[in-house]
Amino acid sequence: MTPRENILRALRRKGFDGVPVDFVLCDSQIADFEKRFGHKDYETYFGMSHRPLEMNVQRNYTFGAEQFKRESVPESTVFDEYGIGHSKGSSAAFHMTRMHHPLKGADLNEILDYPYPTVPGDELAKLTQKVNNLHSKGLASFAFMQMTVWEASWYLRSMEELMIDMMLEDEKATALLDIITEFAISKAVTYAKAGVDILSLGDDIGTQTTIMIDVELWEIWLKTRLAKVIEAAKQVNPNIIIFYHSCGHITPFIDQLIEIGVEVLNPIQPECMSFDEVHDKFGDRLSFWGTLGTQELLPFGTKEEVFATTLSRLNKMGKMGGLVIGPTHMVEPEVPWENLMAIIEAVETFQKNR
Repeated sequence: MTPRENILRALRRKGFDGVPVDFVLCDSQIADFEKRFGHKDYETYFGMSHRPLEMNVQRNYTFGAEQFKRESVPESTVFDEYGIGHSKGSSAAFHMTRMHHPLKGADLNEILDYPYPTVPGDELAKLTQKVNNLHSKGLASFAFMQMTVWEASWYLRSMEELMIDMMLEDEKATALLDIITEFAISKAVTYAKAGVDILSLGDDIGTQTTIMIDVELWEIWLKTRLAKVIEAAKQVNPNIIIFYHSCGHITPFIDQLIEIGVEVLNPIQPECMSFDEVHDKFGDRLSFWGTLGTQELLPFGTKEEVFATTLSRLNKMGKMGGLVIGPTHMVEPEVPWENLMAIIEAVETFQKNR
């Protein structure tokens, strides 16, 4: 099998030749990798079967702080495709930022009139070419579309105000969530038309110890909208695999995520959920991606502990697949190289013994 065929069979739990792996390194880890090997292509080094893609969307807002009518933002603030501001408290923050919400305090008309991003007309052709190029190399295409509905909406509005809008059944919540859902659908359809193999959706709905949002509130406001995004992609390409990311404890949502079409769950954060328990309950209907903790195991565990945990995950998975093994999040600077290699050594040991 090609690497692409291998990972897709594994995610469909139909067996596999080699264990699929995933790594995302932070900038300092990439720099250390380059010092070791003289190049930055860690994806090939680790034998990854897929490559990430992210479409370029049309930014329709006026760049800069003028978007913020009720807040003064720091001069160092950068703005994403939605016009959401991001500023760092210090250089040590790495990818963690303080968010500045352009629709915080906005009325209904401001929400309706906001210059949301759109999918450019020429983006489908560009994505199709990229997907075909990956497929020609035997690699699977992994389309990044996280911040799907909930996160994009609260990043714009602020979590507090959007939560209040939802609980009060305010029309501002309906307007904002519907607009963001339609944008997400346009992206999902474009990816599906381009022939993407794995569509990576995601909204964090868990915290370190419990769920972030009441299950009933999620059902009313977010479940049906996420289902529309998934359905739109599946109508274009029924074979596209639906991947969903949420950090934290999200066990109470898993049954309903499966119900609306989620096929792969990431990252199964071990500080918040037990992989063995989740696998025992849902492993016949769901595949998994990640599972090796970046809060505790990888930065602070020994290489022996990383090896043993990785091997345990793979043994739980068995011969039919259902797991792409790797860190639960970006590999941060504190993670020693020996611990990353322990993952690969465990994969090789599993493959020799199965």
